[in-house]
Amino acid sequence: MQLRRGPQVLPGDVEDYRDERWRRESTRQVETAAQAERFIEQVGFTACLTDSRRPGPSLYVAVCGRRDAVLPRHVQKDPETSHTWQLKDELLRRGNVYYAKLARGKTMFLAPRMIPYFRAVWGIRRAEEKRILSSNARAILSVLRREWEMATSDLRDEARIKDRPTFNRALDELQAAMIVAPSAVYYVPKFTYIWTLGVGRFPEAMARRVSREASFREIARAFLNGAGMTIPGELARVTGLSRRDAGLGNRALVAEGFATMLSPGTYRLAAGCQVEPPPPLFDAGADAEPSADLEPDF
Repeated sequence: MQLRRGPQVLPGDVEDYRDERWRRESTRQVETAAQAERFIEQVGFTACLTDSRRPGPSLYVAVCGRRDAVLPRHVQKDPETSHTWQLKDELLRRGNVYYAKLARGKTMFLAPRMIPYFRAVWGIRRAEEKRILSSNARAILSVLRREWEMATSDLRDEARIKDRPTFNRALDELQAAMIVAPSAVYYVPKFTYIWTLGVGRFPEAMARRVSREASFREIARAFLNGAGMTIPGELARVTGLSRRDAGLGNRALVAEGFATMLSPGTYRLAAGCQVEPPPPLFDAGADAEPSADLEPDF
């Protein structure tokens, strides 16, 4: 009988590094939407409502400002969970970062600079839609290309999908392919998301073509730059990449001197290689709506 290994313990200096980079400190916790946008820009990508039991950066953990943050059983009454949810809603409205349910159902925020890399791995081209997408997903997509954006119930009616679980699966399919994303959420008169085309919010990032190999490398770079060290399977669990593709990305970093391989599957950021992301293209302090002047070709 094989014994199940316990979780791998990271060196103390790596945990301290993650505390600083992932804002797991009370002096660096996220409180405002502008701070949340800067945090997402710094880490490249982050989960929304995961806690310390899941690997990778998390907006919820950054709001808590502590390493051991755990979601309570009754999240409705928890102020930190509520604040994270409110920040998520405001980030959607501001439209400066990408938010959707991506690969393997992982709900994530992406910095605009990371969109081309995630799309190169999981996105599909328009010519492939008929072959890859389900008929229900294509029906939803047809409506959104005609109407630009629409509330959930109206979109389901227009797509003529009566069964709600079937509609949700089709919507998840479009989010995972980085074609459709939520752009706003409303609670009055009833709770609903507003759905739109991802290319409408981030036309330049969506139009940029990069190779899959470069995408594996840059996704691995963003994670290692924030994590300081990655252990076997960690990058794959955080991003939804296969272990093979995650390994290709990490080994590409070793080849260029950005990382060192300590053992198979374990990589550490090379000395002096920590990088700060370029300044965001948006004004993180401005309470501005997405530009309405964009007319992307889709």
